[in-house]
Amino acid sequence: MSALGGAVETAPVSSLHALGSRDPADFAVPTGREEEWRFTPLRRLRGLHAEAELGSARVTVEADPAPEVTVEFYPERSRLAADSSFLPADRVSARAFAAAGGATVVTVPKEATASAPTYIRVTGTDASVATAGHLVIDVQPYGRAVVVIDQRGTATYADNVEIHVADGGDLTVVSLADWDDDAVQVSHHLATVGRDAHLRHFAVTLGGSLVRLSPTVRYAGPGGDAELYGLCFADAGQHLEHRLFVDHDTPNCRSRVTYKGALRGEGAHTVWIGDVLIRPEATGTDTYEYNRNLVLTDGAHADSVPNLEILTGEVIGAGHASANGRLDDEHLFYLQARGIPFEEARRLVIRGFFGELIGKIGVPELEQRIAEEIERELA
Repeated sequence: MSALGGAVETAPVSSLHALGSRDPADFAVPTGREEEWRFTPLRRLRGLHAEAELGSARVTVEADPAPEVTVEFYPERSRLAADSSFLPADRVSARAFAAAGGATVVTVPKEATASAPTYIRVTGTDASVATAGHLVIDVQPYGRAVVVIDQRGTATYADNVEIHVADGGDLTVVSLADWDDDAVQVSHHLATVGRDAHLRHFAVTLGGSLVRLSPTVRYAGPGGDAELYGLCFADAGQHLEHRLFVDHDTPNCRSRVTYKGALRGEGAHTVWIGDVLIRPEATGTDTYEYNRNLVLTDGAHADSVPNLEILTGEVIGAGHASANGRLDDEHLFYLQARGIPFEEARRLVIRGFFGELIGKIGVPELEQRIAEEIERELA
């Protein structure tokens, strides 16, 4: 492992995830000295972590569901509070839950197989006013679907995404943050994976001034399988942060985490925190997490912190890896030796770096769009 452009370290994690509450008052206003906030530039959050007023009018949510999938809009705050099992894990998430006027609820019926992806299009229209949002994705037993959360425009946005994959279900979620350059987003995704259920979660973060996404996975029965993939490209001044927590508290479950990032330009900053906790009762766990970052220019900085805490010796496998570095000189030399100019060789290597992850999404039009966005970043 190398640490060019950033830090690589390990530490116990269980104490960081002990508190959960819907009441923002149960969380102190972060100062930046807390472990869970030490990488986040709080001054750029526009008060989302403090006392900024949260409304619901500056972000629109539109749905384009598959024929087999239903989408409802809960306009009543009381219905969200009564029906939701979501438990915020930090102050921004708790403030967003308390302020959300309702929720968008995506339901995949029992034993239904969606014939097309379901798109939830989130469009910000004004970054001067902070907005809260809540999305629920409910896959009932043996349902199968792909849900794309397509986020664009400009916003100051705090939101929660609640994901339920019931027994035998299969869900792919793609969260695409393609915001304008001035957008700020702090988002928490909480997924519960049932017995013999399968979740594939993709976090694609390309736009925005500051984006902080925290996916959490928990298991509701043995045989659960979670795959978490991430891709980000940070330009000058961008702060893109991903904080994952996989909580293995159920026997015989599996998790795989693969995140890749690229950075270029003065002040470009990416943060990846990968926390995996294997509790004493989670015998037969099989887990691995991996993060790799390409630091393309001076002035860019990547922090990568894998944390693995194992509280039982009866596991199938548990490991992690993290590396930050420059482009491989041998790869560039190989291409240049075959007559490919340096800039084109550089683009080819970066395409290959991201190509494997993009190809796993399984939605051709979305894969093409993401590839084109990366091409524009490289240009």
